[in-house]
Amino acid sequence: MNYWLMKSEPDVFSLAHLQQRPGGVGPWDGVRNYQARNFMRTMQVGDGILFYHSNCEVPGVAGLAEVVSVARPDETQFDPKSEFYDPGAKRDNPRWSLVDVRYVATFPNFVPLTLLREQAALKKMRLLAPGNRLSVMPVTTAEYKAIGKLGRK
Repeated sequence: MNYWLMKSEPDVFSLAHLQQRPGGVGPWDGVRNYQARNFMRTMQVGDGILFYHSNCEVPGVAGLAEVVSVARPDETQFDPKSEFYDPGAKRDNPRWSLVDVRYVATFPNFVPLTLLREQAALKKMRLLAPGNRLSVMPVTTAEYKAIGKLGRK
């Protein structure tokens, strides 16, 4: 099993939005960064996700989700009406991928970015590296567990 941190703007797609979907499952679409896409292409069913709210007043980890499908083509790349349309993407060679994710839990205590930065156990976390703007990134088992502990305090 692998662990991931996936960022979403809460006014666009929050953990609560995922929870409200049928079965708590939704596609993680619209990723338009090659490195984040490549990470999604390595995801396996059952991988754990830290669901991170970004680009908001208080960014941080809201709770947990899990990967419930392997990567497949993101259909929004082919839809001219979609904000994620990519005219260079071809059906026979899709450029962008998505995975389906399922809601697992909302943390009793939201874990803000400021608290993450204070944790010695998270000093090497990719999220906290200067200039990191990836929306999908791996986290270590230790990082996943440390953040889960903070969220359940």
